[in-house]
Amino acid sequence: MFQNRSEALALALPAAVFAGVVFLVPVVVLLSEGFRINGSWTLSAYTDFFASPLNRTVFFRTLRLGFWVTLASAIIGYAAAFAIVNMDPRSKGRMIGLITLPLMISSVARTYAWLVILGRTGIVNQILMFLGLSDEPVRFLFTETAVFIGLLQLFLPLMILSLISALENMPKDAIPAARVLGANWFQVFYKVILPLTKEGLVIGGTLVFVGSLTAYITPAILGGSKVLMLETLLYQRVTVANDFVSASVIAFILIAMSFAANLVLKKLATARNRK
Repeated sequence: MFQNRSEALALALPAAVFAGVVFLVPVVVLLSEGFRINGSWTLSAYTDFFASPLNRTVFFRTLRLGFWVTLASAIIGYAAAFAIVNMDPRSKGRMIGLITLPLMISSVARTYAWLVILGRTGIVNQILMFLGLSDEPVRFLFTETAVFIGLLQLFLPLMILSLISALENMPKDAIPAARVLGANWFQVFYKVILPLTKEGLVIGGTLVFVGSLTAYITPAILGGSKVLMLETLLYQRVTVANDFVSASVIAFILIAMSFAANLVLKKLATARNRK
């Protein structure tokens, strides 16, 4: 055990300095590009960015898809996590293993699989045409729907694992007690499960939302140039236009949105807990 706080701080100082130099300094230098134009500090780069209709469309599309992916992950995640927690230990271990398995596979391979599934000759179009629901192949690729499906499949395991951990830490008699007192399943979820698992929801929601905002491979492959998102727009500004000022602006917006999402989720959880 450390004798005093100064001794602990002295031992932690080298690691803190290393982290600051390696991680914080490059980020600060990058973000400063968007505030310093021609040697003077200004916000003109941000006003110019949002003055463009294309940039505003990309910004709101990224925010919208991140929101819907997070909401869908929470709905599916609660159902899956509740079912898994109530399984016997052997089945639970297998299911958790199956959920963890996709996280061990490259996101590139997982995304390219959707090209085969959603393509014009893919299994989805074959089923639609076999059932007579469509006379010709439906265009799924390079749409917001394809990007939504890809992002949901990519980050859903993170939400499920977070909620499994939260549900396992919930008192075992909470749900039976609520049911005995006459609560229906909606009341049980809203007044018992949700407040007791809010920390898992905040962690899972933050991981899914931030991941959806910052993912590049999935929007680039499934959305292409037709469905630009902030991360694909950032890549274009650096590699095609060589515009590092706009890239810095987009990077700052992504970081700000990530922190804001975490704060909003925490505020909602706190407000729900006070009711």
